[in-house]
Amino acid sequence: MKKLFLLFCLILLSFDLNAQLFYSNEPLAHTYSIVARDPKTGEMGVAVQSHWFSVGSIVSWGEAGVGVIATQSFVNPSFGQRGLEMLKQGMTAQEVVDLLIASDEGRDFRQLAIVDAKGNSAAYTGSKCIPEAGHIVGDNYCVEANLMLSNLVWSEMSKAFESSDEPLAERLIGALEAAQNVGGDIRGQQSAAILVVKGEATGKLWEDRYIDLRVEDHPEPVKEIKRLMKVFRAYEHMNNGDLAVEKNDMKLAMEHYSAAMKMFPENLEMKYWTAVTLVNNGQLEEALSMFKEIFSIDDNWRKLTPRLTKVGMLNADEKTLEKIIKQ
Repeated sequence: MKKLFLLFCLILLSFDLNAQLFYSNEPLAHTYSIVARDPKTGEMGVAVQSHWFSVGSIVSWGEAGVGVIATQSFVNPSFGQRGLEMLKQGMTAQEVVDLLIASDEGRDFRQLAIVDAKGNSAAYTGSKCIPEAGHIVGDNYCVEANLMLSNLVWSEMSKAFESSDEPLAERLIGALEAAQNVGGDIRGQQSAAILVVKGEATGKLWEDRYIDLRVEDHPEPVKEIKRLMKVFRAYEHMNNGDLAVEKNDMKLAMEHYSAAMKMFPENLEMKYWTAVTLVNNGQLEEALSMFKEIFSIDDNWRKLTPRLTKVGMLNADEKTLEKIIKQ
């Protein structure tokens, strides 16, 4: 016990007073991340991966019509909310970075990146961020990393982002993949997150916060966040299909449900609503084979079906309903 105590004291003495203070008071998020804006849509986003639990809960910040922020290394969580408030006051990304860093005694241990709603971008890497550490400020984006296996991480992230023409969310995840492909975090992987907000605020938070996905603890979080992004796109089709049903546009609903089902053909719910829409479109025979497959796997969908006729979601008379149920 005495030897352990002496070792602990030696470790503490190897750092200056500020280092001790920030190591004990601030959460660690040694990681790689990207903040970016799509000039075509105005959408802004943050994507991050770290060998740290629930990295998205402390690193990622964003608000529609305002900007996006990634605060990492020995994280100063206040940078997120304070930074957004400063952006709201009309400051540029660079002005906010400068003010936040100047006001922080732990600045040498911080890493910070901001993109504002006009596409201005700025970043900072403290001199005591653990190598390999660095950042790149590009047009409408910043990439940043610390405690990396290789100093290629942020340049590869930049190349991946700039070379992609996919939607913003997929470009952000592509940057994370590029980082991981050259080694990523020297400690390995644990969590990842992606946040995308709209370019202009509507006041409807459920719409302004467009994408908010997290992988809190996983052996391959970047692969998992990419899988979740695909699921998100599929359910985006499902939601659009539901909206079309509300407007009684069954043709459009069918298009969206079919698109979702093609993305995840093993998903019973997507198949089920596609089958329901086929019935509503007068394509009963095509729907029956789908119902048969669904019911054979999970009989609860059979039990659900009669309830839909009661609320007008399934346009089937008694004879048609009986035919469906017997599948």
